Amino acid sequence: MRVLIAEDDPVIALGLETTLAGLGHEVVARVDEGHRAVAEAARTRPDAIVLDLLMPGLSGLEVARRVTAERPVPIVAVTAYDDPSLVEEAASRGVGAYLVKPVTPRQVGSALRLAVSRHGQFEAMRAEVDRLTDALETRKLVERAKGVLMRHRGLSEAEAFSRIQRRARDTNRRMAEVASEIIAADQALR
Repeated sequence: MRVLIAEDDPVIALGLETTLAGLGHEVVARVDEGHRAVAEAARTRPDAIVLDLLMPGLSGLEVARRVTAERPVPIVAVTAYDDPSLVEEAASRGVGAYLVKPVTPRQVGSALRLAVSRHGQFEAMRAEVDRLTDALETRKLVERAKGVLMRHRGLSEAEAFSRIQRRARDTNRRMAEVASEIIAADQALR
């Protein structure tokens, strides 16, 4: 995996880099300040980020928020603070695993695997939500278009649906596109 390290303590940052390299990962950048972490995440597009939560410039929490808003990526927080409210806030900002310093190579490896796994689950859920949202929008459009055809052509609901479906198939388009076209034509004729 390509990993970005954002840690302001140079000794800890070097230790994380050595640990990650020992686990077979490539460190794409090592930064010691929050703004640079955001910039490097955008530039290098890492597969994962290991970051301290309290850094100069931007906090690790703000880095996590900005990075995940731009492009979701697995994040492991490594911090000296074992505060339940900080853990909750980190989770709400996209952090997939939370470690309290000092950390062992085994902990870093496990946390990274956990963050990657959680990220994959989250992305799968996001894709499913997108798919369901699209299906719902399509259904709404098709229902409206069926109403237009039923009203103007005197068709039954089944006949109207069949016409939309056939038109989509014959023109190699999605039903939502055909339904939108019918609705737009109806609105233009009003």
